[in-house]
Amino acid sequence: MCIIVENLTVPVDRRVWQEARTLTAAGYRVSIICPKGSGFDLSREALEGIEIYRHRIWEASGPFGYLLEYGWVLAVEFFLALRVYARTRFRVLQACNPPDTIFLIGLFFKLFGVRFIFDHHDLNPELFETKFQRKGFFYRLVCLAERLTFRTADVAIATNDSYREIALTRGGISSERSFVVRSCPDLDNLRRQPPRPALKEGRAHLVVYLGVMGPQDGLDLLLESIRVLVKDENRSDTLFVLIGAGTELPSLKSAAHAHGLDEAVRFTGRLPDEEVGAYFATADLGVAPDPKSAMNDKSTMNKILEYMAYGLPVVLYDLTEGRRSADDAALYARDNNPIDFARQIAKLMDSEALRRELGRRGRRRVEERLNWSIEKQALLEAYQTALRHQ
Repeated sequence: MCIIVENLTVPVDRRVWQEARTLTAAGYRVSIICPKGSGFDLSREALEGIEIYRHRIWEASGPFGYLLEYGWVLAVEFFLALRVYARTRFRVLQACNPPDTIFLIGLFFKLFGVRFIFDHHDLNPELFETKFQRKGFFYRLVCLAERLTFRTADVAIATNDSYREIALTRGGISSERSFVVRSCPDLDNLRRQPPRPALKEGRAHLVVYLGVMGPQDGLDLLLESIRVLVKDENRSDTLFVLIGAGTELPSLKSAAHAHGLDEAVRFTGRLPDEEVGAYFATADLGVAPDPKSAMNDKSTMNKILEYMAYGLPVVLYDLTEGRRSADDAALYARDNNPIDFARQIAKLMDSEALRRELGRRGRRRVEERLNWSIEKQALLEAYQTALRHQ
């Protein structure tokens, strides 16, 4: 089996790494093609029996920049896929978007009987509209790439029910070839640590954010919420730790400084899992400031489930898939309203009993329903279906 993922390196991409480890444990031989990343710059290595082939990549901006990036990377991925095929004669090629261009590689290998699985991570037409606030030629090109990806796929894997509905309607995938495989915590590998009070830097409360820092992720709204709490409400009892990286990180640091939030906010960049676990074990709550948009409303934010796995209550905007994930384990702010978001954070900071209750509910949801031990069965069924599909 060969998995191609373009937007994150492996094993940093937790979903892809979980999938690869599950397939390996089931007896499949798995190879992954992915970009290089911080701490993972070897062009080729084997981890836990999984062969990983990495290539260089850069962060593009603007439609023309993305065309250049995706075109160059597609050529590199094709070359590496040929190399992997020469070694392993893989029978399934799994493409993880974005972008929706990897179907071109899938089309080539279908000539040799290779099955093509589309692992649908992002709604690219909605993502394009969110980023560029317009439609036009490039938007239509993105829509075409999505349609052709679904048409090429023998099986489509969706991250939630909203994505599956899109596969069935917009993608034209039949129900028996469409599977929901949620990106859930693996409780077998999650080791909850004791709190480290020093991480609070002398504050009474610690609020964490974990995730990508792109234009669609709402970090600008989160900084406005923090400004309301620190400047308008005169709260100095809370440290906000923002874990992750992305194209918006430099501007977010500048904005935090301009708002006078240097004492209240820490930007850590990407951290190893152990350090992330230490912050989660110490934190009082987690935040998911993703604003309501056509894309975010239908997308599952992995950080919400990770907060819940650690027993953390969550504050988020009221998104369809966000509510399906957190249900009664979170407080929901009015759409894209940073003042109300700050109000919900304050409500949790001021009530230890509420924090404990919501955290308990979230952990229970993960233990009973939203964990990888359950979801991996759908992944294995999807692979078996692809191998049967003629």
